[in-house]
Amino acid sequence: MIIRIFVAREPAKPLNDAQMCGSFFYRYMAVKITFIKTYSTPHELVQLLKTRGMEITDEEKAQHYLSHIGYYRLSAYMYPLLSIPKELHLFKRGVSFGKVMMLYRFDKKLRLLLFNEIEKIEVAVRCAIVNFGTEMTGNPFWMTEANNFSNPSKFNRSIRLIEDEFNHTKEDFINHFKETYTNQYPPSWMLTEILPFGVITNIYSNIKNKKIKKRIAQSFGCKLHLLNLGLPLSL
Repeated sequence: MIIRIFVAREPAKPLNDAQMCGSFFYRYMAVKITFIKTYSTPHELVQLLKTRGMEITDEEKAQHYLSHIGYYRLSAYMYPLLSIPKELHLFKRGVSFGKVMMLYRFDKKLRLLLFNEIEKIEVAVRCAIVNFGTEMTGNPFWMTEANNFSNPSKFNRSIRLIEDEFNHTKEDFINHFKETYTNQYPPSWMLTEILPFGVITNIYSNIKNKKIKKRIAQSFGCKLHLLNLGLPLSL
């Protein structure tokens, strides 16, 4: 029998035996078995949790949360509250359903806070790449011209992704551009509004003119190599 352990750094998800707040572990055996677990109603799940040692003072409210959030999702927040060995699925002394909901609400609020700040950074990076790239090349269409990039293969992959987004988007401003202008692609400030952030950062990493990349990095108070390390790359 082979047992492997994986660690994923991301918000808690609805997986059994998941650890709270960003890291969870799960095991699987190399020899597969048939899934035999059956569906349990919220009422049955409340009774199951009680037999495992969880304190539930308001069963009706617990059933409500299990119906509207789901046991599978909430199990991610139950896992850290289990006694060792966790395989026995017995809760530590004093664990209550209210404590599970407290962890769930904390994680939800933390993720909303982080996503809000991450979005601000993403928008700022998009704007910096567009503004400095367009200003320093003097070309609104610089993002779709090969001579502005150092790696032709990487540029071609970016163009394929750009064309896919451009051809499938339903944004009104893109449809207006298609109906009004003869250019093959929109200017950079339009393109960045429809491209995934991973494509944007790959465009940045492939810019040939290091002065442009340096100006973008400096606008965030970073050195060039530090911004390169901080941006996710998807190609």
